[in-house]
Amino acid sequence: MTGHLTTVAGVPVDTRHWIGGERVASAETFTDVSPIDGGVLGEIARGTAAEAHAAVAAAKAAFPGWAATPRAERARLLHAVADGVERRLEDLAVVETADNGALLRSHRRGVMPRVAHNFRFFADWLLTLDHEDFDTRGHTNHVSWDPAGPCVLITPWNAPLMLATWKIAPALAAGNTVVLKPAEWTPMTASLLADIAAEAGLPAGVFNVVQGLGSEIGDALTSHPDVRRISFTGSVPTAKHIAASAAAQLTPLSLELGGKSPLLVFADADLDLAVELAVEQYDNAGQVCLAATRLLVEESVAEEFTRRLVEKAAQLAQGDPRDLSTDIGPNIHERQLEKIDGFVQRAIAAGARAVIGGHRLAGRFYAPTLLADVAQDSEIVQEEVFGPVLTLQTFRDEAEAVRLANDTRFGLAATLATGSRERAERVTGQLVAGTVWVNCFFVRDLQAPFGGSRHSGVGREGGTWSFDFYCDLKNTVTAPKGWQENG
Repeated sequence: MTGHLTTVAGVPVDTRHWIGGERVASAETFTDVSPIDGGVLGEIARGTAAEAHAAVAAAKAAFPGWAATPRAERARLLHAVADGVERRLEDLAVVETADNGALLRSHRRGVMPRVAHNFRFFADWLLTLDHEDFDTRGHTNHVSWDPAGPCVLITPWNAPLMLATWKIAPALAAGNTVVLKPAEWTPMTASLLADIAAEAGLPAGVFNVVQGLGSEIGDALTSHPDVRRISFTGSVPTAKHIAASAAAQLTPLSLELGGKSPLLVFADADLDLAVELAVEQYDNAGQVCLAATRLLVEESVAEEFTRRLVEKAAQLAQGDPRDLSTDIGPNIHERQLEKIDGFVQRAIAAGARAVIGGHRLAGRFYAPTLLADVAQDSEIVQEEVFGPVLTLQTFRDEAEAVRLANDTRFGLAATLATGSRERAERVTGQLVAGTVWVNCFFVRDLQAPFGGSRHSGVGREGGTWSFDFYCDLKNTVTAPKGWQENG
């Protein structure tokens, strides 16, 4: 590391904030460590209320000009950012792998291309955003989406850049300015995105990045009177803290808070497909908010399903995520590993049986785990583990399957494996979930609404729903009379 630059996987990364079009240092730093080998990646500027207020001030100052920028020009600039992401795709992929331990092959093939797509999609959607005028007793109603103002976006560590740009792109497209607070465990690609945005020509202050530890900087952002929108992805306790902080200003919130999603496997399902879906839940070392971690299997096929799942899971290669043959990389942090193992050991002590796994491995790895003989009201069934840990329960009939599926405080997603179209329609209609996948998993279209029910979140983003959140919707009602002759 030299000065404010560190080199991650051969890529120079600036460790300072990006505020008002300039790099800004802090008096103190915090250490960013790679989950792959525990090596120090860099000393990151540790923001305080001063940097938070400076970033909001920069966003506020830039807002009038950006809001007044014609839609076509905003779209052009967002496409330019996407171009920059594509030019630096390999840099972004290797840096993010070093920073969060997810698979390099996934970053190259799917995640970073999706980052570029996020910008392109919302740029294009902006140009089609319109609502047909309608008539009320001869009066014309015209609906418009007005930019709201500075937005604070707080993002997680499990898919740092992809989930950040899922928020950044629509906020900017809508004509808002942005202050991004990335997760402290994975700040690196947010800094690279600031460079890309500047190179693309985004005006100073339109996009800002501030780094810091939890509430040290977060409270100053979420309670700020000039912030008009807050979008957060993360845990329920943190969301409650943010909501309380934002309440004084009545700042609108969009919250995506994870879940405890079920995978329902009926006897008429293609069992090979069902097993593939189950094994897919170990993706990203189980650090996926949408993961269907509760396997609910019809009694008559449970034994065969379990046998095939054990065989399939044994084929997973766990190791260095930079190795293209690896299927499961490390978990993000020692604290997260301790949390995962705590859940598992408490479950085993309470009577759960580890069909596979159930223990830590060397380094920051946790063995893919399947726990059976678990009670519906147990902690392991009710609380989000966020690691490679699945539970297995059986059901006798459709009614019991739905009851078990809905019997948590969460409602983010659900996955259903069945050979009956009629059953799929009946069951999906009864499931409490923001997204339901039938005989598939993790198929996401940006034009669809995304979010959770119950403790899995507040609000929806995606397509027009994103613009509904990031804008102030206005209805203008115009009378057919009262015009001047020369007007």
